[in-house]
Amino acid sequence: MTRTALVLGASGAFGGQVAIALQAAGWTVTRHQRGSDMTAAAMGAQVIVNGLNPPNYHDWARQIPAITTEVIAAGRASGATILVPGNVYPYGVEPAPWGPDTPHRPISRKGRIRAEMEAAYRKAAGSDGPRCILIRGGDFLLPSAPQLLMNRILLSKVAKGRITALGDPEALHAYAYLPDMARAAVGLIDHASALPAFADIPFAGHAFSVRDLATRVARLSGRPMQVVQYPVWIFTFLGPFWELAREFREMLYLNSHPHSLDPAPLRRWLPDHQDTPLDQVIAAHLAALGRQGSATSTQTG
Repeated sequence: MTRTALVLGASGAFGGQVAIALQAAGWTVTRHQRGSDMTAAAMGAQVIVNGLNPPNYHDWARQIPAITTEVIAAGRASGATILVPGNVYPYGVEPAPWGPDTPHRPISRKGRIRAEMEAAYRKAAGSDGPRCILIRGGDFLLPSAPQLLMNRILLSKVAKGRITALGDPEALHAYAYLPDMARAAVGLIDHASALPAFADIPFAGHAFSVRDLATRVARLSGRPMQVVQYPVWIFTFLGPFWELAREFREMLYLNSHPHSLDPAPLRRWLPDHQDTPLDQVIAAHLAALGRQGSATSTQTG
């Protein structure tokens, strides 16, 4: 039987990687065209992948609820299971590791928006609405995506022997390598009928500090690396004039609050899932930036 998935935001980092993983698993993938009728496009699909996310935090307070309402309506009309990526914003500064039982106590406006988004999916799934799989990851990693934090800031000065920190360089920070997260998402889709109607599954991925990143980059590149602090005051200075600076400043706490995600729930459903070794992930980022790095290390750290 043909399995069809409608992917929203297939040109983005998460949606694009899930589309690739679905196709590799034998699914037929339909890429939704922005502005077209989402409900009509969803008819006949078994899964809707919601990879839509307003770039650079633009107008989240209006756009996130609007997207959520539209996706739920499409899922309800088509009977498709919804797959949506969750992030760590709703947890605020709760003690880690974070998982399905961690209270949602956001300390940021965007954290509240995302918590309300998740509550809407949960409510819909609990009232004979569409089933929902929320796979939650830390900061995305993808060598080919220059807009992501790792490429945009942390490794931006690697050619000069510098790794850039946005906060405490010793603080543990959660990351999700998107090809791995996408494979896990497809594995969870295969278990959709056995999962709860609303399944909140953390994707632990990798957790490491900026200091650890610098050590690994130095070893992989054969060149010493210095950790330098980003001038975060610039976000305050530019905030009144630049939306991204204003919105990004609100999330800086995540770079100093140690956090990671609980691997146990995903392991329960996908006991054979294996993440790409961290050294290999970092080496791929260095290669994408034109820096030599060995991806042959077996360390997974």
